[in-house]
Amino acid sequence: MSMAAALKITRRRVLSPSSPPACVPDGSIRTVPLTAFDRASPDSFIPCVLAWNAPTPDNAALIDGLLATVARYPHLAARMGADERGRRCLLLDNAGVLVIEAAADADLADALASQGVSAHVNELYPKADKECPDEPLFQVQLTRYRCGGLVIGAVCQHQVADGASTSSFNTAWAAAVRTGGTSVLPSPFTNRAATAVPRNPLAPASDHHKFWGEDVEGRSTRRYDLIPTNKIQSFAVHFPEEFVAGLKARVGARCSTFQCLLAHAWKKVTEVRGVPLDEVTQVRVAVNCRSRASPPVPADFFGNMVLWAFLRMHAGDLVSLSYATVVGAIRDAVARVDAEHIQSFVDFAKVAERVGEKLPSMGLAMGTVLCPDMEVDSWLGFRLHDLDFGCGPVGAFLPPDLPIEGLMFFVPSTVPNSGVKLFLALDREHVEAFKQICYTMDD
Repeated sequence: MSMAAALKITRRRVLSPSSPPACVPDGSIRTVPLTAFDRASPDSFIPCVLAWNAPTPDNAALIDGLLATVARYPHLAARMGADERGRRCLLLDNAGVLVIEAAADADLADALASQGVSAHVNELYPKADKECPDEPLFQVQLTRYRCGGLVIGAVCQHQVADGASTSSFNTAWAAAVRTGGTSVLPSPFTNRAATAVPRNPLAPASDHHKFWGEDVEGRSTRRYDLIPTNKIQSFAVHFPEEFVAGLKARVGARCSTFQCLLAHAWKKVTEVRGVPLDEVTQVRVAVNCRSRASPPVPADFFGNMVLWAFLRMHAGDLVSLSYATVVGAIRDAVARVDAEHIQSFVDFAKVAERVGEKLPSMGLAMGTVLCPDMEVDSWLGFRLHDLDFGCGPVGAFLPPDLPIEGLMFFVPSTVPNSGVKLFLALDREHVEAFKQICYTMDD
């Protein structure tokens, strides 16, 4: 197996759309306070790394399409700042996005098959500094390979946009490049204030601890340990369509791909961890609240609109109960993130703002051990198949190394109708055991 490819940065620029966004027609700086959903999101940059085989569009076409699309998504060209009341906000100043161009001295296939592929992937996206006051909120690296292959690695400040928003932006960017113009570009809903309107009078739920997975006295249900990150291994498992169909048959009732795979993975991870049967295991699930709010928020809203569902079961029950029972528990927990729950969260956030309290962030430090718990996100609804810049669909999704034990996310295969990939991180001592049992279905 070959060694990892050497990479050279050839150009680094901050670029802005040629015309200012329509929401700031006179070139002035407009401040947009962060919403409750923004403030509760991790204050960090989230990477996404995707690869395309040759042929691929040249960098000039990619950058032209990028800037045309950013003009429709002005928050990406903004900067973090503070308004006259000292609240953290977005400064819509068209300050621009960071674009890095790079070259690798290898063919793409060889680089992705090398021994040092994890280290190489971590070189394929910008390393943002959230402490820098003028840090671009969206940054992208275009890496070219000798074979003509391309990797696009982007990072976005999570308090600017959630996964659904960044997925929509990427799809629009691909369309802009593919069509060579802006005629097909969307105009997303960007009125952040309209997504988090508190009631008058405020009526937050008394059990606001539920928003953070805390107990009734407001204490965290867990004190998670930190370990050296080299003791945590990130890896992937592919579940073919046939396997997913078999799981759904075991459930015996209508269920989503996400629900049945989460039930299966939760069972298997709990088993290989050796969690005591009388111990409670919890899964934190990200829930898109756009369609759940009242009134519903447009599906094309660009920003953050995510809360969390918390699933709890005793380990002994989890590993012994049927798939149908576990899927039912997942469905019920997600259903509790309803319109009242969402509105109560918005009211609670307003109360916290008035008394000067900061909302807890749901971010996790590298090296965190979630055991016996897990955190899961689903990208199954993201349109990876639509990311065609004019020369073909995505060839590979390249997960960055995120050493948080118990973190997992589901991604659709880049080949249509070929199943789902599960990316997860576990203690290195548990990885092989998981691989050995992950295709075994419970009775």
